[in-house]
Formats: sequence, C-alpha cells, structure tokens
Amino acid sequence: MKTGSFVLSALLLATPLAAQTDTRACPPGNVGGSIPNLQRATQDACQKALDLFQYIAPQLGVAITGGNATLGQGGTMGGLGHFSIGLRANGLLGSLPEIARFTLAVTGAESATYGTRDQLIGLPAADLAVGLFRGLPLGVTNVGGVDLIVSAAYLPEFDGAGVQIKVPGGPLKLGFGARVGLLQESLIVPGVSVTYLKRDLPTVDITAGNGVDALRVDNLEVRTDAWRVVASKSLLAFGLAIGGGRDRYKTSADLGATVGPRPPLTGTSITVPGLNRIERDITRTNLFADLSLNLPFFRLTGEIGRVSGGRIETFNKFEGKQAADSRFFGSVGARFGF
Repeated sequence: MKTGSFVLSALLLATPLAAQTDTRACPPGNVGGSIPNLQRATQDACQKALDLFQYIAPQLGVAITGGNATLGQGGTMGGLGHFSIGLRANGLLGSLPEIARFTLAVTGAESATYGTRDQLIGLPAADLAVGLFRGLPLGVTNVGGVDLIVSAAYLPEFDGAGVQIKVPGGPLKLGFGARVGLLQESLIVPGVSVTYLKRDLPTVDITAGNGVDALRVDNLEVRTDAWRVVASKSLLAFGLAIGGGRDRYKTSADLGATVGPRPPLTGTSITVPGLNRIERDITRTNLFADLSLNLPFFRLTGEIGRVSGGRIETFNKFEGKQAADSRFFGSVGARFGF
C-alpha cells in the first residue's frame, strides 16, 4: 500500500472512543418508520463503524504527535534571535483492519472477527521554534527560558481504492505550543524543558465501501494535545535526548452508512445521512529517545518511542494487536537552526 493510501485509510478509521462492550451507542430504530425489517437494519453498520474507529484511533494519534516536539531538542533555544525550522516524518508500526471484507447484518448488531494486516502508518509534519526569553542566570546555566512552537500538518484530497476523502476547509492545519526551560544546555549542564503542544488535522469528509455497503464519516475532526519533559546533551558531533509525557486524542465526527440490498431487504438500499455523532477522547503515555548528528546550523535526527495505556473494549473482535495494545513509533527529520 502506498503512503498516501494507508494514511487516508487510517484517517477513515480515526474516531477515538471510550471503552464499550455493548450496543448502547448504536441503538436500533434509527430509521425505518413503517417499513418492515428496517428498524434494526443500520444498527450493525453503526456498531462496526464505531469498533473500527476505536481500533485505529490510538494509532492515528501517535502518527500526528510523534515523540519530541522538536526533534533532538531538550532545552530552550536561548532567547530572542534564536530559531529552528524542522521537517519530519512520523512512522508507527501499526496494523489496519481489512476494510474491504466487512459485511453488514440487517437484523441488528452481530459480533464478527476482523482480520488485520501489519502496516507502517505515517504522517509528514513541519515545525518552527522561536526563542522568546533566554531565562534567568543560575550558575553555568539559565532557568525559565521560553520558546514559541508552531507546527503544520498537511492532508491532500484522495479518490481511489474504494476510499474518497475531501478536505472542504483546506488541506493545511496549524498547531501551537510553548516550551519552558528548566535548565539551559551548556558545556557541563544538559538542556531540560517542559513542552505543551496542540496539533490538529484538517476537517475531512470520507467515504469507503466494498461495492455493496459503505461507511461514511462527515465533519471528522482529530485534535491532539501533548505535554513532554525532555532532557538533551550534545556530545561533539552527536546529540542525545530522552523524554516522555502524555498524549490526549480528541475526535468528533458524524457517522453515516449505506446498506445494500440483501434478504430480507432484497431490492432495497438504505442510505442513512446520520447514524450518530461521536465525541470521544483517549489518553496515552509516550516515551522516546533521540539520536542526532550535529552539523553547523544543521541537525539530522532519528527517534524511537513507545506509546501505551488506556482501556478500549470492542463489541467486534480483531486478530493480532488489540485496540489498546502498546505501539512502537519512529521519526526521522532534519532541522536548521541558529
């Protein structure tokens, strides 16, 4: 699967949900009126969409946030006149449910087991860090320095392989945050800081199906906020950074579905404009380590990390990795700074 395809597939399934093992979030009777057999016809579509969404949700959240807010950086920039610009690619060792093989029941929710396939899930990102305040002198270091951080996420429109994604509000979304220095890096002191950053993806409308049935996600919003504590130290040509923190992924979306004709609904196709409006969030722990190659005004960095935590139970089942299992991720990037 090409990079664009698996990113868009992940977005299709990207609504974080709280733990649930029953069908209270998808009650029968959304449509039907006096038409026989239609009162429960969309319950299975709703339930399967919810379970697929919450399986992918933690993975998409990591693809957005990654680990360190600025790759290889632990302390603050050093005050006014100092800045850095970075480009990075976040990659998650994830797994995707086999969307094209789903089959919807028309007589109520029925638990099924979904096959999954291992997949690298990734998103590109850019960031700008600007020094605002150098901090107060304390021995051979400074404390209380402040940086402004701006990030950007880009998502193009896509139509292919049974998936259509539209970005009605534009493909670019900016995020904002700040870094406060606990210690400014010096010859003998490591840089230590606390960072908070909010990053979102553009609002999208997505449709996917298997030729008979289709699931639809309208007005999908994926919002993240993350805090980090990071320590770093440059060692001549190389630099090391370690850190950790907490990620929160908040998502809202309107779910819809089309249920194709099959007994006892032969000759009938049901299109539902709005099965449910979902607003959920999940919090996970994030630990990571960076290794950098330091060049004049330029730094190349690789990162490896792990996310874990949270409890997610599904009505339907998944082979292999479960929704709340820990995941490993990595990032590679280049940063120019002064």
